[in-house]
Amino acid sequence: MKLILVALLLFYMQCVSANGVYKWVDSTGKTHFSDRAPSDAASKAVPLKVNSLGSGPSALDSGAGVVMYSTDWCGYCKKARAYFRANNITFTDHDIEKDSSAKREYDRLGGRGVPLILVGDKQMNGFSIGGFERLRQ
Repeated sequence: MKLILVALLLFYMQCVSANGVYKWVDSTGKTHFSDRAPSDAASKAVPLKVNSLGSGPSALDSGAGVVMYSTDWCGYCKKARAYFRANNITFTDHDIEKDSSAKREYDRLGGRGVPLILVGDKQMNGFSIGGFERLRQ
């Protein structure tokens, strides 16, 4: 059974990577994603990265280089998000108050405050630009 599941997963991954994913905004401002580029609108190819389950410290990691466990109200979380966006740093943000699986993973990692930021197998509590850049090295 596992062999069949693995074979199907590999086949699916090949299909996704062969076709690609496209993103565009229609005339009403709604964003769309599809495996085919639209003929009547400008679209942008979205790069995909498949993440296997055991590849990082977090089961919730979507393949992004940086994973952050945060809340909506946290000022340092907001600063981290702004810094990541301003510097084109790919990140995955998990709100520990809205997502119970994110909270469980945060607890498993020994989280004691927000944000808890992971870069590969390294982690930091809180956020400062200098501390984050040292973590990335």
